[in-house]
Amino acid sequence: MKSAVENLSPTRVKLNVEVPLEELKPSIDEAYKTIAKQIQVPGFRKGKVPNRLVDQRVGRGYVLETAVNDSLNGFYQAAVTEASIIPLSRPEVEITEVPSAVANEGQLVFQVEIDIRPSIELPEYKGLEVTVEAAEAGEEDITKALEDLRGRFGTLKTVERPAADQDFITLDLTASVDGEEIDAATGLSYQVGSGTMLEGMDEAVTGLSAGEDATFETSLAGGEYAGKPAQVKVVVTAVKERELPEANDDFAQLASEFDTIDELKEDLAKQAAESKIVEQGIAARDLVMDKLIELIEVPVPESVITEQVEQHFEQGAHTEGEEHDTEEHRTEVKGNTEKAFRNEIILDAVAEKEEIGVAQGELIDYIVQTASQYGMEPNQFAQMLDGAGQVPMMVGEVRRRKALAKVLELAIVTDTAGNVVDLSSFVKPADEEAVAASASSASSASSASAESAE
Repeated sequence: MKSAVENLSPTRVKLNVEVPLEELKPSIDEAYKTIAKQIQVPGFRKGKVPNRLVDQRVGRGYVLETAVNDSLNGFYQAAVTEASIIPLSRPEVEITEVPSAVANEGQLVFQVEIDIRPSIELPEYKGLEVTVEAAEAGEEDITKALEDLRGRFGTLKTVERPAADQDFITLDLTASVDGEEIDAATGLSYQVGSGTMLEGMDEAVTGLSAGEDATFETSLAGGEYAGKPAQVKVVVTAVKERELPEANDDFAQLASEFDTIDELKEDLAKQAAESKIVEQGIAARDLVMDKLIELIEVPVPESVITEQVEQHFEQGAHTEGEEHDTEEHRTEVKGNTEKAFRNEIILDAVAEKEEIGVAQGELIDYIVQTASQYGMEPNQFAQMLDGAGQVPMMVGEVRRRKALAKVLELAIVTDTAGNVVDLSSFVKPADEEAVAASASSASSASSASAESAE
């Protein structure tokens, strides 16, 4: 077999493949066997019909056609391997010559056009300089962390007064569209100011006491009436405020492993400092990725991007309604998809240069982490991935995350105050939570890139 590559663009090639008759002969022999099992000739058992009688029954041309169809993918794969290219699209095949059915001579010649993964040249990325906001845990951060902790152990007490911001209320709700009731619920619990229910809810319930009601208009977000204006009547049946436990030694013993409130505050200060490092690490990670994209020209295969965008909107049409597919949204989704593609190409090149691999434990950690995001058991999620052939994709994702962590490790990060930021604990963390944080690279958009435009 001979094959040659013709570059049509940085992301598209044409493969010209020639297969001599001798190399096609095993496929022709197999075609005879297959057809012999499908026809009946008096005096011969199925599968034992001689080739000359097969030719008489179905024609030599049909045999050659069967042989070509059955072997074409194998020759195509061999040509791809020989050319050292990675296809990204479905092949467009044109057969230009087949062996003669009469003279038993000639060759198989075909051409294949495909989009391929582009090759790039990496610049020197060691010592990339990025600047992040100065971040130092202050007293207000410690106070907020303590208040959040107290809130987790707070209790609700019914009060006889109008509802105010951050109060918890119990309510009954009725929604109508054009005067027709479409939904109703009773005994709902809601925190004023949280904005987690309906647009306009906070304004409507603020100032209402138990037994009072209000009606407001809102736009429904989902369901049969998504996007339509609805009139919502809400009746407040109870107003409650949260009482927080006093921040003392007893609370420290209740809420933590510490004996005193001072020890607890010291630990909260440590956590706040670590949180600031994570924030700086995430900012530096994104800036480093942006710099790489600026430094490296990555050709983007238009047809591949278009296909991914179409898939996004086809999937969204079932849940988002017609308003999901707008010109502005398409532009945003396309931009995110192109950026995700560039990220993937760059990080794969870095991983190859740095000879980065993925250990089994790293893959398991990533699967466990991802499974929790989907609310699935890790074993069930792993089986689903295996059945769908998605494990290699997961391996690639972990590898890219490690590649970006490596670039960040080699970068020079300073803050806006001119101080060098030590991200060693972010890049090479000791615990699993930090591993997950440092691994959250910009390339993760490649699996959910378009979704970020929602």
